[in-house]
Amino acid sequence: MGRYGYCPRPALNMEHVIQNTRQGRNCTRVRTDAPPRRAESESESDISGGCCGCGCGRASALSCAYDPGVVLIHLCRDTPLSADEAWRRLTVWERHADVVPLTRIQVVTEPPRGAGTVFVARTGVGPVAFDDRMEVVVWQAPRDGAPGLCRLVKRGRVVLGWAEIEVRPAAGDGSQVVWREEAEVRGLPRAFDPLLGRATRWMFGRVVDRLLSRP
Repeated sequence: MGRYGYCPRPALNMEHVIQNTRQGRNCTRVRTDAPPRRAESESESDISGGCCGCGCGRASALSCAYDPGVVLIHLCRDTPLSADEAWRRLTVWERHADVVPLTRIQVVTEPPRGAGTVFVARTGVGPVAFDDRMEVVVWQAPRDGAPGLCRLVKRGRVVLGWAEIEVRPAAGDGSQVVWREEAEVRGLPRAFDPLLGRATRWMFGRVVDRLLSRP
């Protein structure tokens, strides 16, 4: 049903990404300030050629080039849901609190939701809690057979990085979901990256599956 992988890559040129997204390009090499680092193991998906990174071989709306040394999670799910419905289930942010333990979510900006929306996920109990503040910087809902793409940037003090949600119409009435997540915790030594990668892959795999399964 889904495939997993993660890879460290050089920094993404967001100006070029947004330009490609607005022009509806489906498989374009993203220009970067540094060339992609060669994968060192099979667990690091080679996505510089346009694959979403999950091993499916299909073209992504974004090719990947990310900061070296940062764990990047890729999740891929095929679903019988339409692209519009899958998009709705994944991007109504308050729904995420229903599937992430000990988490409350508050949208702090006014509607309509899209680029510029800010929400805060507070995870924990009492004083042992932290805020994960996120801002939507790219918002392109699926339309007329084109894939949808949402990119979030994490603005909190503890959890850093970004996430991308891509929803692609598939043959028939279904769709494919690709979730990319940069996993970085401030102050956590790089030696813990493999453990962080496994834990984050497991957690977000459950989140995506549960969001898609709930009306």
